[in-house]
Amino acid sequence: MKKILSFLILFLAISCNENKDRQENNPVLSFQNQIIQEGLTGSNAAMIFKNGKVIYNQIANSSAMGDKDIDGETIFAIHSMSKAVTTVAMMILLDKELYDLNDNLSKYLPEYENINCKGDDGIYPCKNKLKIIHLLTHRSGYTYYARSGKNWLTTTYTDLYPDYINTSRFNNLDDFSKAVAKIPLDFEPGSMYTYGLNQAILGRLIEVISGQSFYSFLNENIFEKLGMSETKFHLTDEERERLQPLRVNIKPNTAFNSSDYNLSGYTAALDGYSYLKENKAHFGGEGLVSTMKDFAKFCEMLVNNGNYNGVQIVSKKGIEIMTSKYSNAYPDPNEPNAFPDLEGYYYGFTFSVLEKPELDGTGAPKGIYGWSGYHNTHFWIDPENKLFGLFMSRAIEFDFSILSRFKKASYQLID
Repeated sequence: MKKILSFLILFLAISCNENKDRQENNPVLSFQNQIIQEGLTGSNAAMIFKNGKVIYNQIANSSAMGDKDIDGETIFAIHSMSKAVTTVAMMILLDKELYDLNDNLSKYLPEYENINCKGDDGIYPCKNKLKIIHLLTHRSGYTYYARSGKNWLTTTYTDLYPDYINTSRFNNLDDFSKAVAKIPLDFEPGSMYTYGLNQAILGRLIEVISGQSFYSFLNENIFEKLGMSETKFHLTDEERERLQPLRVNIKPNTAFNSSDYNLSGYTAALDGYSYLKENKAHFGGEGLVSTMKDFAKFCEMLVNNGNYNGVQIVSKKGIEIMTSKYSNAYPDPNEPNAFPDLEGYYYGFTFSVLEKPELDGTGAPKGIYGWSGYHNTHFWIDPENKLFGLFMSRAIEFDFSILSRFKKASYQLID
C-alpha cells in the first residue's frame, strides 16, 4: 500500500511539473497569465487559427474575488471590434453596387447637407462635402465627444464612455444621426484622420440604403450565414449572467481618474449601453456583444477572403478595398491624430494594416490587419500565413500593448 501511495505521489508530482513546464514554455499562455498578474486584465481567453484549424485555444482565469471564470459560453462586450462588422456590412452593399464610395452622405441622410466645421475664427459652413468614404476611413471630422463637447479621446475627462454613444439618450439610429449632424466637424471632411463615431453613423446609412433595420441587415447578411447566434446588441437576463465582469484598473492622476489613488476591482455596473431588446440605437462602432466562438467565425471568414464554408459573405475585392491605404501611419506631421501605439500601421476602412514590420517588432509580416475594442478585445488577420489571432477580456484602461504582446507571443509559438 505504501508503495502504491508513493508511486501516486511521485506520478502527481511529475504531472504537475510537466504541466508547469508546458505553461512556462508556451509563450502565449505565459503572456495570458502575466497580464493577469500585472493587473492589466482579469480572466482572459486567446485563440490562434492557422491553415484551416485552431492551433491554440486557451483560457487563463484569475480566480480573483469579483471576477468570473471564462468558459465557452462567456459573453464579451466587443465595443470597437463592432466597427469591423459594420465595415464588412458596408462592403456587402458595395458589392451589390447600391452606393458609391464617393457619394455625398447627404444623398441618403439629408441632415448632413449643411454641416459646419470648426476653424480658428469659430464655426463656419464646411467647404468640402462629407462623403461616405470619409466615414469609412475616419476622415470625416467627427470624433468621440465628452459631455463638454471636447474630444473625448484627448481631453482630461471623467466620463468612462463618450457622449452620443448612449442608449439612455437615444432609442434609434435616426434620432442619433440627426443629433450628430448638428455637431461642427473638427476639420474639413477628408483632410485628416481622427478616430470617432463614424461607424455608428454608417449603421443609420445601412438602414436607409438597405431598407432594413441595421440589426436585421447584419443578421441576414453576416450573423446567420456565419452561425454567429451569440453576436447581438441586446441581452436577455440569462445572457447577462454570462457577460464577463469588467476589470477596472485605472492609474491615479490620469484622464479617467483625477484622484491620487488607483481605481481597481471588478464590476458589472460600468457599461455605456443598456443592452435592452426594446432599444433600437444599435451603434455599429461600439454596441455589439459576442463570444469567442462567434467572433472566431467572423475572423475565419476574413482569413478566407470573405468565404465561410463555401458561402461568399463579402467579395475578395471588398476586402482589398477596405484594407487599402487611406491614412498614413504614425508618425506623420499631416496625420497628428494617428495612434502612436500603432507605429508602422497605416489605416484602411476601420482597420490598421501593417506596412513596416521593422517598426512593429512583433514578428508579424507585412499586410496583417485588424482592430481592437475598448474593453481590451483584440484581433488581427494574417493573410500571408492564413492565420488569425483573437483575444477576449473585459478590462479598462485600454492598452494597445496587450495586442502587441499577444502578437509577439503568437509568432514565437508558430515559429
